[in-house]
Amino acid sequence: MNRVEARDKVTGRARYAYEYPAHGVAYAYPVQAPVASGVVRSVDASAALAMPGVLAVLSCTDPPEIGSGDDPELAILQTTQVVYRGQLVAAVVASTLENARAAGRAVRVDCVARQHDVRLRADHPGLYTPEKVNPNFPAVTEYGDIAAGLAAAAARVDTTYTTPVEHNNPIEPHAALAVWDPGGGLTVFDSTQGPSADRDTIAKVLGLAPDRVRVVSPHVGGGFGSKGTTRPHAILAAIAARAAGRPVKVALTRQQMFELTGYRTPTIQRLQLGADARGRLTAVVHDVVEQTAIRTEFAEQAAVCTRAMYASPAMRTTHRLARLNVPPPSWMRAPGECPGMYALESAMDELAEAAGIDPVEFRIMNEPRTEPDSGLPFSSRNLVGCLREGARRFGWADRDPRPGIRREGRWLAGTGVAASTYPARRRPSRATAEASGDGFIVRIAAADIGTGARTALTRIAAETLGAPAARVRVEMGDSALPQASLAGGSMGTASWGSAVVKACEALLKNGSSGSADTAEDVRADAAFARHAFGAQFAEVLVDSATGEVRVPRLLGVFAAGRIVDETLARSQFIGGMTMGLGMALMERTGVDEWEGAFTGKDLAQYHVATCADIQDVDAVWIEEDDPHLNPVGAKGIGEIGITGTAAAIGNAVYHATGRRVRDLPITPARLLR
Repeated sequence: MNRVEARDKVTGRARYAYEYPAHGVAYAYPVQAPVASGVVRSVDASAALAMPGVLAVLSCTDPPEIGSGDDPELAILQTTQVVYRGQLVAAVVASTLENARAAGRAVRVDCVARQHDVRLRADHPGLYTPEKVNPNFPAVTEYGDIAAGLAAAAARVDTTYTTPVEHNNPIEPHAALAVWDPGGGLTVFDSTQGPSADRDTIAKVLGLAPDRVRVVSPHVGGGFGSKGTTRPHAILAAIAARAAGRPVKVALTRQQMFELTGYRTPTIQRLQLGADARGRLTAVVHDVVEQTAIRTEFAEQAAVCTRAMYASPAMRTTHRLARLNVPPPSWMRAPGECPGMYALESAMDELAEAAGIDPVEFRIMNEPRTEPDSGLPFSSRNLVGCLREGARRFGWADRDPRPGIRREGRWLAGTGVAASTYPARRRPSRATAEASGDGFIVRIAAADIGTGARTALTRIAAETLGAPAARVRVEMGDSALPQASLAGGSMGTASWGSAVVKACEALLKNGSSGSADTAEDVRADAAFARHAFGAQFAEVLVDSATGEVRVPRLLGVFAAGRIVDETLARSQFIGGMTMGLGMALMERTGVDEWEGAFTGKDLAQYHVATCADIQDVDAVWIEEDDPHLNPVGAKGIGEIGITGTAAAIGNAVYHATGRRVRDLPITPARLLR
């Protein structure tokens, strides 16, 4: 089935947030703090106000009125205290974008700088344990006798892995158009992954009733988590439009996105693993150190994935944070599982070698009967099937386990494997369905961020109604529609699809229309541990002279419940794996400790993987019928593709060279060192 919005996108009829027309529209341009810590003493806007087309200058020295300041990052321009470089301290509103940008550069911000701290380290004196980690997990768990388990091990690993700051870089920048109506209502055309939640947040920040705010977001050009919650640009558009008395557009530049839209926190992860003489784990310890911001807390759940992976009589997982003068970290594709599985699966590879056991078999022999941490039964778990099928397809049986011996001319060749997992969640959503003429209309405030959600929901509705897909129209991307969970956490299809199925079933029963609310159904999900699983296999070539790494083959095998649409699924799996390759070999945002600033803030310097970086990439799946999931029978697929890929590539690099690089990305300089 082709994407239902394909023609609109290729012809340009599909409108994104910044592209909506508005009469008399003006443009706002952010002015950012030039220091990482300090106080704004004054904002001189005189030169800017004298420039052509300038309508207003907003600043933190004359705070605009807002409602709630509960989220300091959204309470923009409400304080003169600066806690990170790039913080919003002023904004210019002008008749054209060019005038706004020129005037923004003319605004003079006088700051008193203070000593800043932007370096994450394992011995940071300010480390603390948060109450919870994203989204609502205990920060620390422990069971069994760790000391005894490690002491009894015939093979042990005690090693540390690090991952750097990584930034979401969707094609569409974060943008919004805010339009106030004469009665005081507000419409925001926003680039968001969740119109319903975005509306509620904007209303709260501005002190409005939710029914006075509407968020429109039918098409979104990617997000990877960075558009999962309301960002400052949307609030800026609203208060700028109020100040100017006319509609206002805001589009962040690529450079501004590096400070104002979230990023993946760097991590320092210590893994201590032990196995007995038979290869059974005796203890697992996963300790994580991360950074968060001064005024807001985001605790990435990097060690939580370890709690669900392998059987062990003793396990401890911990998370500690350091508050630094950095922008707030936030969600990035597979938050927690992505860096956590990199460290765990790299350590499992090291332990398999120390135990003298094939890494595929080592993972299989430590398969748990129930979820190790909670003891809950799995709704379904087919990791072993993924490992077996992947090994068969990849030709794993012919692999010589000795590292650093296979050469192809000047290239060293190696192969690696890693397991992957991601939770199979869903969240309460509502939907309606009605008969209309010779077809049907399904309405839900879901977001299509480029994943093909419209197509998947159209297919689900058509199958439930017993009608051709051409007779079904899905309306989405508008907070005025029935409330829906956000597009994130790999739970869109499961959450929205459940509501759509129930609404369509109600229509068939009632004859003309039906509605659904899945809140009660979702509460029953807690009886099982719900996860998707997969296995990634990688082949690499490493230039023995330069350290260049190439990836000629990458294979992913997944068990993710029912696959609703094969074309969309394969695209999502391969997209995640490609992003995982970027994580392994190239993605990194630099930190200038002297200036307290991110560096390399554009796509010329922040390198992302493309189709040219993998010669042969394939994603397949095994059939999985999970009766405990949801009416769709689907597990999320948007993030599991990334979670094991970096470890598989890192393990392959070790197999090729005999050198274990434990700090991502694996660059030529690190290999040659």
